[in-house]
Amino acid sequence: MKLGFGMMRLPRIEGTNTIDLELSTRMVDAFIEAGGKYFDTAYIYEGSEAATKATLCDRYPRESYYLADKLNASDFACKNEAEAKHEIQISLERTGAGYFDFYLLHGIDEGNKDKFDQYGIWDYMKQLKQEGLIRHYGFSFHSTPEHLEQILTDHPDAEFVQLQINYSDWEDPLICSRQCYEIATRHGVPVVVMEPVKGGKLANPPQAVKDILKKANPEASPASWAIRYAASLPNVMMVLSGMSDYEQMEDNLSFMRQFQPLSDEEQRVLEEVNLALKQYAGIACTACHYCTPGCPMDIHIPEIFAVMNVYKMYGQLSEARNDYGWRPGGEKASACVQCGQCESACPQHLPIISLLEEVVETLEK
Repeated sequence: MKLGFGMMRLPRIEGTNTIDLELSTRMVDAFIEAGGKYFDTAYIYEGSEAATKATLCDRYPRESYYLADKLNASDFACKNEAEAKHEIQISLERTGAGYFDFYLLHGIDEGNKDKFDQYGIWDYMKQLKQEGLIRHYGFSFHSTPEHLEQILTDHPDAEFVQLQINYSDWEDPLICSRQCYEIATRHGVPVVVMEPVKGGKLANPPQAVKDILKKANPEASPASWAIRYAASLPNVMMVLSGMSDYEQMEDNLSFMRQFQPLSDEEQRVLEEVNLALKQYAGIACTACHYCTPGCPMDIHIPEIFAVMNVYKMYGQLSEARNDYGWRPGGEKASACVQCGQCESACPQHLPIISLLEEVVETLEK
């Protein structure tokens, strides 16, 4: 099955930040029963590795699944080379996996690319493979096509690359999904897709988009269009879906268990959808939460932006203000001290400080 279970957005117990292990276990079981084998976690995903141990690694034979994990060399994840190289030992302890089938240099972008070279992480990957701690290594990427070209030229040993690909970002001038995909394909490097539903935005798009999709196929969920779009690309070996409730799992399995690529007519429907999406200008946050661990004020930035998008994308100002009063948790946007750590960590390169100022003006006034 071409669907991978992204363990970044596991369900939380209502009113807390604690992963719901009972529900997560049911989801893992359903995924494996349907033929799924690929699971994805990371050192910096809060609670994810421990949850992966409890729901997967402690309960299934090691050879029955594939597990991907990641080493992050950014300043918010480690302070030096020793700490960066020690991450895999911590990840192995947290997961109890014994080894990782796929191990990634995590989230390479303009802000951290030099760290991976400075710390000798590329050669370290080869060492880990020789030691049997990893089976395959690659990298996840959030930068320019030119930078991707250079990495794949300098490191032809990279066995795969993880890219943000969805129909909304395919021609986006910042994400450059198409260009990056074509570069990887030209280099003969298979692609793992992240953010196929753009952090949930394409699973719950504006009503005008829902209407177009419903007219084309009344039985298909918006998420199915997005995930099938990514999975239809020939050089894609896996599409990750960060499922956060059992209904999402059931929906994903319903169309990926016996996957059918998009037809030409369905591709034309998504062209119409992209035209409709251009009318909306929501905050392009994918709720990856890379920005939150180092926030000195405990501002839950993705949750705040999700509330702001209720206004930006759906025009519901009173609902957004009401949700802002309780839903995000943590401190309000006005608590921001503009330290900038969030912007350096953001893989979408969002101007988070100015966006928080907009939230203050819109939802706190």
